Amino acid sequence: MSSRAQPRLNGRKRFIVTDTRGLLLTVMVCTAGRQDRDGAKSVLLATYLTTPVRFVFADGAFAGRLLDRARTILATTLHIVRTPAGQRGFAVIPRRWAVERTLAWLTAHRRLARDYERNPAVSEAMIRWAAINTITRRLARGRPATRQQRRVFQPTS
Repeated sequence: MSSRAQPRLNGRKRFIVTDTRGLLLTVMVCTAGRQDRDGAKSVLLATYLTTPVRFVFADGAFAGRLLDRARTILATTLHIVRTPAGQRGFAVIPRRWAVERTLAWLTAHRRLARDYERNPAVSEAMIRWAAINTITRRLARGRPATRQQRRVFQPTS
C-alpha cells in the first residue's frame, strides 16, 4: 500500500492510501496549512480501522516520529520510500508510482481537475465517487485494459 499527500491545490491537501494496483483505500482532504505528518496520522488511523493493511509505503515527508507512532499505536509498518541519492530530474520510483497514477486518474474527472468544493467532506466524497467510477468502468470492461496499436501513417503519392 502507498500513501502520499498532494499539496498542489491552493488551500487543500489530499491524503490518499491506495493498494498496489492503484485502487483507492482511504482519503482525507484538509487545509494546506496542516503539516504532512499530522494529516498522515488521520489517514493511517482510518486505514487501520477500515482495512486489514498493516504495511504502508510512504513519501519522505512522513518520516520522523510518525514511524514510531504507526508501529506502536497502530501496529502498522511505515516504510519510507526515498528518491535515490544524486538523482536529478524526474525518475519513476516504483512504490510511489501507484499513488501518482491514482492521483492522475482522479484528476481526469472534471470536478477534481480544479478545487471547486469549499467543504473538505464534499471534496472527499468527489474523490471517492471518481474512484468508484474508475473501478466500475474496469469491471464493466470485463478484461484488462489494452493499449491501442501504434499507427504509422504512410505518405500517399
